Amino acid sequence: MSGKYIQPHQIQSYMKGRAIGHTQQESAQVANISERSGRRIETGQHQPQAGEKRKGRTRPDPLLGVWDNELEPMLVKEPKLEPTTLYEYLIDKYPDQYQKCLRTIQRRVHHWKATKGKPKKVMFPMVHPPGEMGLSDFTQLKNVKVTIGGQEFKHLLYHYRLAYSGWQYVEIVQGGESFISLSQGLQNALTASGGSPQQHRSDSLSAAYKNSGGHKQKQLTKFYEELCTHYHLQPTRNNLGIAHENGSIESAHGYFKRRLEQAMLLRNSFDFQSVAAYQNFIQEVIDTLNAKCSERFRSEKSHLQSLPKYRYPDYETISTRVSVNSTIMVRCILYSVPSQLIGERLSIHLYSDRLVGYLNLEVVFTISRLRSPDRHQRRARCIDYRHLVFSLRRKPRAFLHCQWQQDILPDAQWRSLWQKLRAKFEADTAARLVVEALYLAAVHNLQNAVADYLEQQLQLGLLTLSGLQQQFALPATSAPSLVIEQHSLSVYDQFLPTFAARDTESPTPTVTPFADAPASAIH
Repeated sequence: MSGKYIQPHQIQSYMKGRAIGHTQQESAQVANISERSGRRIETGQHQPQAGEKRKGRTRPDPLLGVWDNELEPMLVKEPKLEPTTLYEYLIDKYPDQYQKCLRTIQRRVHHWKATKGKPKKVMFPMVHPPGEMGLSDFTQLKNVKVTIGGQEFKHLLYHYRLAYSGWQYVEIVQGGESFISLSQGLQNALTASGGSPQQHRSDSLSAAYKNSGGHKQKQLTKFYEELCTHYHLQPTRNNLGIAHENGSIESAHGYFKRRLEQAMLLRNSFDFQSVAAYQNFIQEVIDTLNAKCSERFRSEKSHLQSLPKYRYPDYETISTRVSVNSTIMVRCILYSVPSQLIGERLSIHLYSDRLVGYLNLEVVFTISRLRSPDRHQRRARCIDYRHLVFSLRRKPRAFLHCQWQQDILPDAQWRSLWQKLRAKFEADTAARLVVEALYLAAVHNLQNAVADYLEQQLQLGLLTLSGLQQQFALPATSAPSLVIEQHSLSVYDQFLPTFAARDTESPTPTVTPFADAPASAIH
């Protein structure tokens, strides 16, 4: 008689197999029992309690004495002690006695914590009414290396989600978790959803909350408080250091990032032509996720508050004057601007991804915002050759010793071309060639075409200044032809009778020069 305990469902599975015509062997295999047990079941000789589980220990307790007297009191005093720590304690105190007891200690500690340990934290499922709460957070792709044009693209993702429907919005953030990034992302998300919820939930973002100074100071930052007031949002946050309290957005982070990574793997590339192309790709993934909760989102939209007529400013205003170098300094970054603005005081709207310059309320330029690639070096330069090339063309030798020489050259291809020009021509000639090439590239907006022409002519040994100018000659400007109609002189005949009458009535007097007047005074 087998000592293995046969479960009731195994008996039922065996008998069912026999009922539909299977053999004893086939039915026993399906029920996961032996053929002999199947025969006993059919003849009624099977005894269900014959394989009853054993009671008590089958070998001596390897921790007898030390568990009750030492290990358990240590756990009672400090429940955070781990099994490995207790095992090492025994090895140090009792050499050559407990080397094979690690697994036993692990099971004993696990059982003790489950039966006598402290109560564990309970996760409570939450129910959010429609339109009650929207959640915001920043996240990053830790295991995915995204590139823009082959260059590594360091960025964050702003993630917004409605708690009731699960509708989501994701936006690329260049830079840190600043208030400008939070304001821009949140307002774009509210606009995309068509309304604002009653509450806005986040963790303790430094862009929104004052996380130092105790409870005597106001917890909200001024700008974040004004932003929430503008959209009639009640700001809320989870407790410091307890991320799971923001679980409605934290769990969505992981799911979205997995879907985004899978979409890139299916695309077979993590490289994008531009930031805008990368944002469009993210939006496609988000649209797919939002399609799954479209019905709940439609029902939630009616509970969202209407948006105000105007957006809250999601930029910082900076006043600066353009230097004689045609540059401005913003957040330790030197930017070139059009040279026509030299000496003018500008108002700069600083966004998370761009700078917009205003002169007397008129937009005069928009520049992509630059951040230093070196986290330990704050200063950097953003020089656009289009802003400087017209002045540089009048004095091309200035290019040879300009501090911004490498910044003026737009990309790696142009820097390589400059090295080749220096090696092949004299310094002045090389400077004249590269400056003229930059000028033509700016005027014609043919940066790549001009660079390719230089590369080709250098290989052939045929590059000349006149050839470059003829290849990309500016269209000739001719003066407009003027058509002038000469009016007829006969129109003056109408005045003749009048003058004739006057001549007959009063003859022209004779003018006699003064005797004392010099000849030069007589006209």
